[in-house]
Amino acid sequence: MSEMNVWLHRTLPQLFGKSGTRKTLEIPIFPLKTVLFPGGILPLRVFEPRYMEMTKTCLRDDLPFGVCLLKEGKETGVTAVPEIVGCLTRITEWDMPQLGILNLVTLGLQRFSIEQQRTESSGLIMATVMTIPAESTQAVKSSLQVCSEVLAKIVAQVGADKFTAPLQFDDAAWVGYRLAEALPLKLAAKQSMLEMNDSIMRLEILKKFLIQQGLAQ
Repeated sequence: MSEMNVWLHRTLPQLFGKSGTRKTLEIPIFPLKTVLFPGGILPLRVFEPRYMEMTKTCLRDDLPFGVCLLKEGKETGVTAVPEIVGCLTRITEWDMPQLGILNLVTLGLQRFSIEQQRTESSGLIMATVMTIPAESTQAVKSSLQVCSEVLAKIVAQVGADKFTAPLQFDDAAWVGYRLAEALPLKLAAKQSMLEMNDSIMRLEILKKFLIQQGLAQ
């Protein structure tokens, strides 16, 4: 069993702890020019050997990996520097349209922060991470209902199949995550939305953006 397999097998039992607890995991990191939020759907096209091997292991053993926004470097080639806070993701669909290329659909699970990291000879980043407990469920305040209304219009326009069911327009965290991923925010702003632990404050910031863009009053 490879070193990566050992780390991933050690990870699996820790993913199912009590709600609200923090867990230390050791996972591979996939740095990308995107921010993944819990509950978000992220399609990926994998072709580099380091990520092909990672994907095969995760598919075989139904294990997660981490997606982080690219802080420095490039997605391909040389080793990149990821942001500290990212999101665990699990592969839900895959196909191989041609030899050497894997098309994936992944689902965002739980946020985490990187405690330590190392780079394998293949260029794959392995990290010790601490999971971040899910935000407590809060209803969308009446003053922030416009956020749910705008999100509902986005869902109707792009299709409900682009979002994980059930649609939770009354849940402040769910609405905030979905708006943050759908709106044309700068990546740094999306990263700030991911790192934020206050779902109401996140919606208040997003409401200000909607007003600035003429999408709300």
